[in-house]
Amino acid sequence: MQKRLVLDQKQISITLSRFCHQLIENHDDFKDTILLGLQPRGTLVLDRIVERLKEISGIEVPSGRLDATFHRDDFRRRDIPLKANETRIDFLIENKKVILVDDVLYKGRSVRAAMDAMIAFGRPQKVELMVLIDRKFTRDYPIKPDYFGRQVNTLESQYVSVEWASQGFEEDAIWITEKEVKSV
Repeated sequence: MQKRLVLDQKQISITLSRFCHQLIENHDDFKDTILLGLQPRGTLVLDRIVERLKEISGIEVPSGRLDATFHRDDFRRRDIPLKANETRIDFLIENKKVILVDDVLYKGRSVRAAMDAMIAFGRPQKVELMVLIDRKFTRDYPIKPDYFGRQVNTLESQYVSVEWASQGFEEDAIWITEKEVKSV
């Protein structure tokens, strides 16, 4: 299988720091700002952002985990049903500035579903999107990130793989790989 490195551990670290500085510039004291990690992989990015923000600014930004499984438009169209993850939002988001955090923006379907799921917790004042990788030219919905680490051009036959050392990989890295072709 052919792999192409998009971001290595050092570049991911720099990207996460840049995200934090952008958030500090755009949201001052974070008084009315919350971060929501999209389950399952966006929460891994969220945890790093929250930790880095606290290191840089000393502010502990309210954060939560949002699962949008039951709001997906393909939920009932699969042979094997999707398994839901935990939603953990211990606060209302009414009139708050919400930053949705995910690892890869592909078709935009997960983000659309997340916005539907989020409404159960209140109507936000504003919603922004932060992703490590923006797969350009693949959208099914008119969704674009406000914060992104890297934009990549990919084919439908390719997959963006985000690896974290905390999950047992050698080091943090983001790769583009070819999707495995199932032989008949």
